[in-house]
Amino acid sequence: MSAGERHALVLGATGFVGRHLVLALGHAGVRVSTANRSRESYRRLARWLAEHGHDEAPADLRVDFTKASPVEGELGDVTEVYNCAGAYRFGMTADEARRANVDSVRALVAFAARLPRLRRLVHVSGYRVGGQDPRPWSEERRRATYRALGAYEASKVEADAVFRSEAERLGVPWSVVNPASVIGDSVTGEAGQYLGLASTLRDLWQGGLPAVPGDARTFVPVVAVDYLARFMTLLPVDEAAERASYWLLDDETPTLPGLIALVAEHYRVTAPRARVPVAVVKRLPRRLTKADPETLTFLSSDRYPTASARGFADRHGLTMPDTHTTIRRWADHLAASRFGDAPAGGRRFTAPGGVRTFELGEPGAPTVVLPGLPVNADTWAPVVAALGRARAADLPGLGMSAGDRDDWPSWLTALVTETGARHIVGHSIGAAAAVEAASARPDAVERLTLVAPFFLQARPASTPRLLARRYLGRVSPRALAERLTGDPALAAALESSVADLRRGAAATAARLLTAAASPRWRADLRAELARHPGHVHVVVGSRDPLSPEGRALLDTLPRAAVTVIPEAGHHPQLTHPQEVARAVGAGNRSPGASAVGPSGRATRSRG
Repeated sequence: MSAGERHALVLGATGFVGRHLVLALGHAGVRVSTANRSRESYRRLARWLAEHGHDEAPADLRVDFTKASPVEGELGDVTEVYNCAGAYRFGMTADEARRANVDSVRALVAFAARLPRLRRLVHVSGYRVGGQDPRPWSEERRRATYRALGAYEASKVEADAVFRSEAERLGVPWSVVNPASVIGDSVTGEAGQYLGLASTLRDLWQGGLPAVPGDARTFVPVVAVDYLARFMTLLPVDEAAERASYWLLDDETPTLPGLIALVAEHYRVTAPRARVPVAVVKRLPRRLTKADPETLTFLSSDRYPTASARGFADRHGLTMPDTHTTIRRWADHLAASRFGDAPAGGRRFTAPGGVRTFELGEPGAPTVVLPGLPVNADTWAPVVAALGRARAADLPGLGMSAGDRDDWPSWLTALVTETGARHIVGHSIGAAAAVEAASARPDAVERLTLVAPFFLQARPASTPRLLARRYLGRVSPRALAERLTGDPALAAALESSVADLRRGAAATAARLLTAAASPRWRADLRAELARHPGHVHVVVGSRDPLSPEGRALLDTLPRAAVTVIPEAGHHPQLTHPQEVARAVGAGNRSPGASAVGPSGRATRSRG
């Protein structure tokens, strides 16, 4: 059967596995219909597919498992049905879990039995629950299983048995995939769910993983979501796959301690050395372990029958991607997305000059924002979005970037030469970095925009580094918002900055705060700025003005402009993001243009 003759119906298409499956089917040339609970969920799927290069949206059908015919629409030519639906959630009651994961499977098999051209019904089960005895369960067995495993896993065990028994009874051709923990795309690392193993990596990233649960043999295998999706698309065209189950995982996945050590090295954090046996974890209060009791059954040294899946992949020339690389890319995506807390898209880790660097915005954009202290790139996200072709990058040792002040020379040079930064927007301490970058590569940096450049403003009082570090490592978002802007209502915008400070950025921030008061460094920066041959645009708030000395220096520069934002302080990106974006954008115009803020208060560029 050619791809053009295939018509796939995907249930659960808006989920993590489902949307990657739709993408893989589309790339294979298969016509796809998706069964969705609402029009809005379908729109989200269509947007995601378009963002991933699949512009031809699948057909939108409605699904309701409480109806006799759960899927409505023209389905007479459907050749394959994929069941990626169900509830992946801990804490459900047994009734909730059975309705979501067992009753839906029973209804789906009955529905599939009525499709005249069906060649295969593919069901996504799980590596810990697959291969169940398909005979009907007694009430006693059901109660015991749900009591022992918890509602989620027990419902998946029961669903696996119900699927195969009902498919055999009704004569439905079937295949089952039993994937391990499904992690991100093997190329991009992109993920869409943050339960299970992802939550362990979150604790590791945030410094809240004091011990590894289990022992040296504990095995939590993984599989890349794109590999799983490609594998599934091949099942309906392989007759040998009918009535077969496949365990999809990499047998070479490191044991759990090794996996955590691998990610810890990549995150540049210390891996916990202590290990706590699962039996002990089960007895500890949840407030201490932070582990859902239902997740503990996955901590096992069991191995799984993967030979048939490897043989199937070999027959079809499907190669499993390198798992270590996939884990690192997935770990990057999890951290860059702040484990689901940040808006999706436009967030990544790069490595200019070999320094692990977080940036957001358009990759390779010529305008680069370097944030100030003690905030991060996320505080500049609204400005970057308003600018368009722009990005913001955390300085070494700040925000989510690795490194330290000592990395500035090589990092700034690489930022210009390797990533194409041509217009550097430096805020506060970032203004110092911008000037140093321009001084190192005056031929390449075409334009400087300095927002609240501390070395052109009144010198701050010197703060002992230890006190600054202690304060920054403990400050709350509300207190920081009030200190930086006078408005505690801006606390939400600083939550990620506070998280970064607590994770370790406070040390670098304290060091730079102390350095900012140094008369010698301030004088050096002014001298370097005076030698810059390009365009310079300074943006300050009316409540955080230039010093007379700073203003006098700018008056000597032939290509300088100044914009004053009314009622703004030292962090205008927090209080006046649109005005800052307009001011920075004005600096992108041709030479001789005025840099005009909302108030019209500007100095015309000379030259």
